[in-house]
Amino acid sequence: MTEDRILAPIPESAIATAADNVRTILSEAIEYRPQAAAVVISDAQCELAVVLTEAYRRCLPDATLIDVDSVPPEAVRAAFEPLAPGALVVLIQSTSFRLAAFRIRLELFKRSLKVIEHPHLARIPGAEGLIYIDALAYDRSYYRGVGGALKARIDRARVGIVDSGGEQLVFGAGFEPAKLNVGDYSGMANVGGQYPIGEVFTESSDLEAVNGRVRIAIFGDTAFSVNRPDHPITLVVREGRVVGTEHTTAEFDRVLDSIRADEDEVWMRELGFGMNRAFSLDRTVSDVGAFERMCGVHLSLGAKHAIYNKPNIRKKSARQHVDVFVLTDSVTLDDEVIYRDGAWLVAAE
Repeated sequence: MTEDRILAPIPESAIATAADNVRTILSEAIEYRPQAAAVVISDAQCELAVVLTEAYRRCLPDATLIDVDSVPPEAVRAAFEPLAPGALVVLIQSTSFRLAAFRIRLELFKRSLKVIEHPHLARIPGAEGLIYIDALAYDRSYYRGVGGALKARIDRARVGIVDSGGEQLVFGAGFEPAKLNVGDYSGMANVGGQYPIGEVFTESSDLEAVNGRVRIAIFGDTAFSVNRPDHPITLVVREGRVVGTEHTTAEFDRVLDSIRADEDEVWMRELGFGMNRAFSLDRTVSDVGAFERMCGVHLSLGAKHAIYNKPNIRKKSARQHVDVFVLTDSVTLDDEVIYRDGAWLVAAE
């Protein structure tokens, strides 16, 4: 890579860090072996995409590298044809690749290929790229140990309370079996997914058993960007629906209006326990899809949450899933405080 392709402020030292982090992902999360084939599909439309392409080039010197903007879509699809199950495909995307009707990750998983996807990198400008690079660090013992412990607590809990500055959001009916996004693909049909990772998520077993108030510090706006209002916004939740707000902003009102226009009311569904310590309420990136892994608590507004089926949600009419990030003092499951002072307090069982 020539120096003029790396745009400030991402220095060579950060590229080296990105390569170190990618190397750990490959060996300890994806469990890629050098004898397997690898294909890296990327573009050069933003600085972070160029940096990540170089990081993967350093870690996968024998991989086939394809600049998606320099070849026709058929050539990209043709690169997948000779790959045997267990081979690796990396997708580095400033936006999101469009190859006609070809749904890339879904098709690759059908072929039993391992996939690492970095989408929407153009939403992460300038120095935010350094935070994103830090978020790629993979601590196997932390993610798998604490992640597994969080799942165990969630799966047996009967009551959960999220406390935000004295406001309490109460989950009174237990939770759906928690899902892990911690880089452990054992027993799963597919290996890989979108990076950065670090999350355990669930939702109330009975959506209407969620009641109370909660203060949010950040929300995903109508441009899919992280939006930090000047002051926290309080949501009033009754029977699993947002029925009121305090200290709201015009942009947050637009989010709620958009959900109501599509779905009539604003359901609260996902309860996410983010684990990625590179992200915090004070250390953000603009892309909500990446920032969702922030160490702390996030919730989703809108009826869409395809992982869990609910009798009172019609999938065809569930269109929106908007992440909001809680100004969290503590999280309690039954009588155990599992989160406080910005950190998870549980240990592997």
